[in-house]
Amino acid sequence: MEPLVDCVIEDARWGDLGLEALALRAVTATLMALELALDQYTLCVMGCDDARISTLNAQFRGKPVPTNVLSWPAEDLSPDAPGEEPYLPGEGTPEDPLTLGDIALAYETCTREAIEGEKALADHTTHLIVHGLLHCLGYDHIDDDDAARMEMLEVQILASIGLSDPY
Repeated sequence: MEPLVDCVIEDARWGDLGLEALALRAVTATLMALELALDQYTLCVMGCDDARISTLNAQFRGKPVPTNVLSWPAEDLSPDAPGEEPYLPGEGTPEDPLTLGDIALAYETCTREAIEGEKALADHTTHLIVHGLLHCLGYDHIDDDDAARMEMLEVQILASIGLSDPY
């Protein structure tokens, strides 16, 4: 039993890194941490380059610059007030899993950040997939209380799969 993770590889370097396996591992750990049934949800993860993510960032956020990860939740699960828990998604079924959303990762930016942070690219990518999925699940880091909640959950999820605190 595992979540359905649809990987779209627009930049072959993501395939070489094993994005599909990293995404499945990150999504599984995140859903397990939130006690969500693994086979009832799906997420699309796109591995692209800085040029593509710059276009997406401009289109959806008005910022024509590359970024490491973007997310598009399928539904707004954000809490009514800062500091509160996000809403839980509805339930899908193994035959008809509920779409949580889409995330996109930019290869050059992720690689640069991993080098600068002295982290393995696979570990940094796994963290960013967890981060993007949490955004799809209503978590955010605009407010200090929400940021602390999200970061604590990220650290917990990454520790559950043997990765160190990225902060």
